[in-house]
Amino acid sequence: MKTAIITDSTAYLSNDYIEQHDDLYVISLSVILNQSSYKESHEITTNEFYAKLKQVEELPMTSQPSIGEYIDLLEQLKNKGYEKAIAIHLSSGISGTYQNSITAGKSVDGIDVYSFDSKLACMIEGFYVDFAYKHKNQRTADEIIDEMTKMRDQTTEGYIVVDDLSNLRKGGRLTATQAMIGTMLHIKPVLTFEDGLIVPNAKIRTLNKALKQIEHYFEDIVHQYPDEQIHATIIHANNEDAAEKWLYKMKEKYPNINITLSHFGPVIGTHLGSGALAMGWVIGDF
Repeated sequence: MKTAIITDSTAYLSNDYIEQHDDLYVISLSVILNQSSYKESHEITTNEFYAKLKQVEELPMTSQPSIGEYIDLLEQLKNKGYEKAIAIHLSSGISGTYQNSITAGKSVDGIDVYSFDSKLACMIEGFYVDFAYKHKNQRTADEIIDEMTKMRDQTTEGYIVVDDLSNLRKGGRLTATQAMIGTMLHIKPVLTFEDGLIVPNAKIRTLNKALKQIEHYFEDIVHQYPDEQIHATIIHANNEDAAEKWLYKMKEKYPNINITLSHFGPVIGTHLGSGALAMGWVIGDF
């Protein structure tokens, strides 16, 4: 039985990875800048987005793929002979993409859609895509969803350090006064995901201390799961040099753990702003 894997553009998988996986399909979210809408990865590059971000006063908007777009994709897959699709999407707490996959799946006969809410985004979402792809011919779709749910609920974590508080203020997550005080005090908030929502984890005075806090969280995981496969990623928003230095440090300390470098593209970068750094991990056999 032919199975497709669907994900969305906020997994920020590399073009090489996408091209090398024939049964993988990516549906794009959009970012709206100065009243112009761009599908990320297709109509605007990450570098172009961060360059434009410096020039806008108002926070850009983001939008999910419409149900119509999703139905069109499923119709195309059905016509290609796919009978099943496993759809892995960014957190339903920050986007309606996951819900639209469910609605679209009910609207198209001839292909069964199994939707998964990663409750995160970016390369951590991408790890689930990789897991599903590698197991799609050995396990049933239900078994894959069940295993990913266990991974998500028991061992997956992600932490973000925001460099510039202005986007959080523009997005209503901080008042202007809080942002001003935070900037004056050099506060580097560490954010995490709870129940699919981005929430504060800690308020730390310097970037180095904030990164060290995340490193402590990761060290605890390594000690807790010494014999498990840990897949980790360091993610940056237009801050590649700092991310590469952090990656080198972590790889030097944990040479036997797969730690990759990724980025925040336009949709997620809209909310975090330029300069953000993050680290996340998934534990699983893939």
